[in-house]
Amino acid sequence: MTEIPQEPESSPSQQDVPPPPIDQPAGSEVPPAPVVKPPADNARTFAILCHLLGFAGLVFPLGNVLAPLVLWLINKQQYPQIDEHGKESVNFQISITIYLILICMPLMFIVVGVFLMMGLVILDVVAIIVASVKASNGEVYRYPLSIRFIK
Repeated sequence: MTEIPQEPESSPSQQDVPPPPIDQPAGSEVPPAPVVKPPADNARTFAILCHLLGFAGLVFPLGNVLAPLVLWLINKQQYPQIDEHGKESVNFQISITIYLILICMPLMFIVVGVFLMMGLVILDVVAIIVASVKASNGEVYRYPLSIRFIK
């Protein structure tokens, strides 16, 4: 009968110790992984969304007011930066809605309202884009023609 050579058994202490990483010398310890906090980018993203949700009025009536309002109310306690951005966005969208309904609609009978409405819509689009860019830079944008309903 032929004997099969057996490998020498290693001691249990050698089996329990993992080999050191390739890029580190033997005997050095690996530092513990840092504790990961939720990224601050979430606050910036929600601040941008507060402004961009003003475009929701193009999809459904009063969406320009309701969408930023809901986002602001849900996140203002968790992210303090969103409180200021949400107030600005909601105040501006309420103001634009009032201007469109109370000023432009009655003036449509004398054709001036059509041009005024187009001007307000252009102002709304440009102001939303500018406010979103400012929010992405971490700045608060004060909308023009905004009535401060929420302080």
